[in-house]
Amino acid sequence: MSLIRKIVVKECNKRLFAPISSTYRNGYATDCKNGILASGLQDIEIPRISLSDYVFENVGKWEKCVAIECGVTGRKYTYGQIRTKSKNFGAALRKKFKLEKNDVIAVLLPNVPEFPIVTLGALRAGFICTTVNPIYTPEEVSRQLVDSSVKIIITLNELWPLADAAANLARRKLPIVTIASMQGQATPKGAANFAELADNENDIPNVSIAAEDLAFLPYSSGTTGLPKGVQLTNYNIVTNSMQLEHPEVQVSRTNTPDHQDITTAVLPFFHIYGFTVLCIFQLRIGAKIVTLPKFTPELYIDSLKKHKPHMLYLAPPIAIFLAKFPYISSEDFCSVRGIVNGAASLGPLDASKLVEKIKRDVPILQGYGLTETSPTVTSTRLSDYYKEECKGSIGLPLPNTTVKVINPEDASGTPLGPNQLGELLVKGPQVTKGYLNRPEETEKMFLDGWMRTGDMMYYNEKGFLFVKDRLKELIKVKGYQVAPAELEEIIRDFPDVVDAAVIGIPHQIYGESPRAYIVPRVDSKIDVKKLNDYVNSKVAPYKQLKGGISVVDSIPKNASGKILRRQLKVMFEKE
Repeated sequence: MSLIRKIVVKECNKRLFAPISSTYRNGYATDCKNGILASGLQDIEIPRISLSDYVFENVGKWEKCVAIECGVTGRKYTYGQIRTKSKNFGAALRKKFKLEKNDVIAVLLPNVPEFPIVTLGALRAGFICTTVNPIYTPEEVSRQLVDSSVKIIITLNELWPLADAAANLARRKLPIVTIASMQGQATPKGAANFAELADNENDIPNVSIAAEDLAFLPYSSGTTGLPKGVQLTNYNIVTNSMQLEHPEVQVSRTNTPDHQDITTAVLPFFHIYGFTVLCIFQLRIGAKIVTLPKFTPELYIDSLKKHKPHMLYLAPPIAIFLAKFPYISSEDFCSVRGIVNGAASLGPLDASKLVEKIKRDVPILQGYGLTETSPTVTSTRLSDYYKEECKGSIGLPLPNTTVKVINPEDASGTPLGPNQLGELLVKGPQVTKGYLNRPEETEKMFLDGWMRTGDMMYYNEKGFLFVKDRLKELIKVKGYQVAPAELEEIIRDFPDVVDAAVIGIPHQIYGESPRAYIVPRVDSKIDVKKLNDYVNSKVAPYKQLKGGISVVDSIPKNASGKILRRQLKVMFEKE
């Protein structure tokens, strides 16, 4: 790119985004004192209000604007309708089903326009939302229903069989509310009709909601083990959204009489990245969200052409698809002002290929976070995007957030200096208070008040952070978390398998894919295809063993019986 064009693009972006300063502090792009990195920005004051009050605080300015529209059916709701319907829905749950404050509701939904009505209505009524992946098997859904003590399930008409099967497996007689995703759909027998609940007022007193009340219970595997409920309060999520609103961090534009940002939402709302960044934050600033229930090339391309989004929030598999798919042209990106990548790191080469496809210098900004941090911890700022020392990094900490890199074996938590690889630890008001009913695992997650991420990183001389590896066992497939322990448990249940271990191996499109190593019973032969089919029947598609199955004599373990996954990865590299 020519120097003149670079200057023009930078100036254009300054006008399109937010006013920016980029002064280095003591040689760093951020504050760094004794190896502890802070944002370098003034801390923001976080109001102690409920998440629903936060979202609707400014809705009077744009209540007639469309808030959310289905990219498939075209059904839509204005901001005023979402506010009214969510209030009605939450009150109806209390009155009809006798639900009480702090009861847990399961939100078994893909990205549909009713999602914020359900969640904000539930939160306004004092309930806790646990979001469930709609492509889960009945066994997977059942496990979450039991672990989180769910009292009611909200789902689509077409997902009623899944919800009913899961409730039966959980041996619980749970009421199920279903949403019609197509006009004219009949409500399944035995289910309650969502529209009837959301369209009618109820004379029931409001519930008092405190900022510290638990609001959201997404499931994460943390650094090890089976999925567990991450306790996020109203304050956690309000904080993270407000951090993204900081003028030097914000990339989506706030609604004005002359402009409404449009965002295509294909990253799932049941995942914390989708919920906070694509749902809550976009509603807070008055944007229009176009929902896609799942990713298909046809749906996504049609959304680009028809709705002309200004911001794209992506995960690496979608970014790579957009760069490589031959039937997408630069014209399809004519309205796109910027791209934010999250869920997993996007390599510089893949990012440059996407820019080449767009044929304009559209900034591709990176974010980093975890379910346990609501989710965002760091982000690339537009002011740093063109700096060589920022290239390939996950940016800088958000306001009110501090991070440090330590030797993971160092119990004292002494910070390391620049260019020294170690585990990233985080402090900030967006950090969870812990896992549901898992005191021991919660204790292991923290070191003297710092949350351990399990991610290996380093920061350079300017303070920009770079992800290198994962200390934790989790496998990241298309941005989704896959817990090896969950797959290993299923594999060991297969006849004649005496031991198993699962690792993530590199995958060009998905990032990683699970690969299993199995030990058969002596004098027996495992039918690998039957084993693979068995696992596939038990888990969602992204958890399937697309990395293959290898039969071995033994699984490498340490003296305490912990699987030595690094040895398995070395073994794979030699295969």
